[in-house]
Amino acid sequence: KKIINNPSESVDEFIQGLLLQYPNKLVKLQNHHVLLASSTPQNSVQLISGGGSGHEPSHAGWLGTGMLSAAVCGGIFASPSVSSILAAIRAVSKKTCASGVLLVIKNYTGDRLNFGMAAEKANQEGIPTQMVVVADDCALPRAKGITGSRGVAGTVLVHKIAGAASASGRDLEQVLALARLTCSRMGTLGVAMGSVTVPGADTINDRLDEKTIEIGLGIHGEAGMKQSPLLTADEMAREMIDKIQSHGRVEERDGTKTVIPLFEKGDEVVVLVNNLGGTSNFEMSILARSTVKLLESEDFGAKATRVLVGSFMTSFDMHGASITILNVENQPELLELLDAQTEAVAWTTTDVWKTGTTRPSANEVPEVLVENDASLLQKPPLSVEGFPTIAGALLKKAAAKIVESEPLLTKYDTIVGDGDCGITMKRGATEIQERLEKQIIPLDHPVTMFDALADAISASMGGTSGVLLELMFRKISSTLCRAESIGTIELCESFRAGVEAVSLVGGAQVGSRTMLDALVPAASTLVETQSLTEAATKAREGAVSTSAMKSASAGRSNYLNENSLSGTPDPGAEAVA
Repeated sequence: KKIINNPSESVDEFIQGLLLQYPNKLVKLQNHHVLLASSTPQNSVQLISGGGSGHEPSHAGWLGTGMLSAAVCGGIFASPSVSSILAAIRAVSKKTCASGVLLVIKNYTGDRLNFGMAAEKANQEGIPTQMVVVADDCALPRAKGITGSRGVAGTVLVHKIAGAASASGRDLEQVLALARLTCSRMGTLGVAMGSVTVPGADTINDRLDEKTIEIGLGIHGEAGMKQSPLLTADEMAREMIDKIQSHGRVEERDGTKTVIPLFEKGDEVVVLVNNLGGTSNFEMSILARSTVKLLESEDFGAKATRVLVGSFMTSFDMHGASITILNVENQPELLELLDAQTEAVAWTTTDVWKTGTTRPSANEVPEVLVENDASLLQKPPLSVEGFPTIAGALLKKAAAKIVESEPLLTKYDTIVGDGDCGITMKRGATEIQERLEKQIIPLDHPVTMFDALADAISASMGGTSGVLLELMFRKISSTLCRAESIGTIELCESFRAGVEAVSLVGGAQVGSRTMLDALVPAASTLVETQSLTEAATKAREGAVSTSAMKSASAGRSNYLNENSLSGTPDPGAEAVA
């Protein structure tokens, strides 16, 4: 599924949308799918890149002073035409004043041929034009035919470093040399949970099932180096880093070209963790953490001096990510250019820190603690015989039942909510079980017991349900604090007070299709009868009644229609019951 109109017009409409977003920064070249930066330095080397569309923000997102002057947009996953590339060269050459043009292309046959032909024609016209081919993909062996490694996310680092070199006034040969140096010192490998679906495709590429991933999958959906059972983020990072490291880099020593490891222990490296298009920011940060942690471990011993995370070279909706490692050991010039300011619309400024020192972000700010001394709570006389034994037994049974019910609660909440009710409730129940086992929850008096239950909920659950249950237990405790003495009636009335607090603060009531549909009748019955059995029956009836409710006025279910809710009980009410 794609948000498009006519697939054949999607590139045109994509370009039109970009122009609307950046009216002062981008301009389109007439008659061509070419975007130009509105302002780049005069009398400087002009950088051009491009390729098939579908990899955004590459390449139009890198337009601006300090990166690209022009981006040539081909069709979806298709190389741009020679005529469009040549038109882009001619357009930017007005600013070069013979400084020249550098074409940065990814290593695909169509791109090499078309950009190469355009460069040849430009040179014939008297426009000094050079070309650098990026081939950073480590998925294929070095001896894999004449095509060699593919150009992937590392291309963006070449844009940044060469673009900054151009903006600084370096000449064409110097910019070209820095671009080639960058290419020679980096490697990239990706992993995908699923392949890519292009706009207008009749079928979905489903060669990867829910439990299988592919390592080295290409940015056009080309087959990778191998498939694997689903791995953890740490395991994925190791697979990719191992391969990038062993693929190595070519270094010429005494006239002989030798493949050496991409980096050695102690080397400074730049890490780029790239979203392939359909991966959440949450997952990306986890993978970034796994990557840097492993790189800086004893196994590899590198120093991740810069860490860039985000969407750099995507493949539409591909659920996956790639890791690029650039060795900058003894290359301060590369770091300086990487850190240089740019006006490129999609670039995020790198966060700089001095290698060899602790990252400032690693130093946590001490928590401001306020002593919560349960001994300060007022504990009126208790007249309920055997309270500690009864309360302990009931708590253990209730917690065990919640843990047992987690799959059912998750099933219900997946249908009518966001799917986390069962897991959240189980966390709270498990925390209570552990604290009971460690005798952290005092059972000798209800005031301190309910306060301790609130602490357990606060420490473990989170979410709306966690806050509301913590509130209920706090209110029960504070209500009992104010009683002259505590017997069965006071316990029942404090429960009703806790439920009323949940309704007041949360805004829901009976009929809202929430936990209150079970809590309110249970609390009312408990006050009337002082019978836990009858209260439990009313809670069950209340939970069942939510199955027939066709709308919800609170909670996640409020966003769903009648068909989505019908026949499924509210998971919060079910948990209460």
